[in-house]
Amino acid sequence: MAIKRINAADWAGVFGAYVQALEVKDTTRRVYVSGQAPVRPGGILPDTFKEQAEAVWNCILAQLRAANMDAKNIVKATTFLVDRKYRDENRDVRMEMLGGHTFALTVVLAGMFEDGWLLEIDAIAKK
Repeated sequence: MAIKRINAADWAGVFGAYVQALEVKDTTRRVYVSGQAPVRPGGILPDTFKEQAEAVWNCILAQLRAANMDAKNIVKATTFLVDRKYRDENRDVRMEMLGGHTFALTVVLAGMFEDGWLLEIDAIAKK
């Protein structure tokens, strides 16, 4: 699979740790990871945003491992945040957990399905 990161030079630049677009060639498989809740195994909801974000990404990475993929296969993700105040911490956790891997990204401010959840993330991976 060949992935080309695109950030058009004749338009506004990137405002964070993501790319404006991705071109994917020779894709043979796709995995769509449903929105993952910030819950650890055993149904444990962490107290802090950082711990919740780590729980979400750990779950996404586990789903990818089960599909014989890893973080480098992610080409798109959507993050739903309960509050704008978490945007920088959200980016920092994502970059740390995914080794700096960037992809097409959308962040939406939204209400959560369960009380106490501070975020939810879905992802698309290709191999």
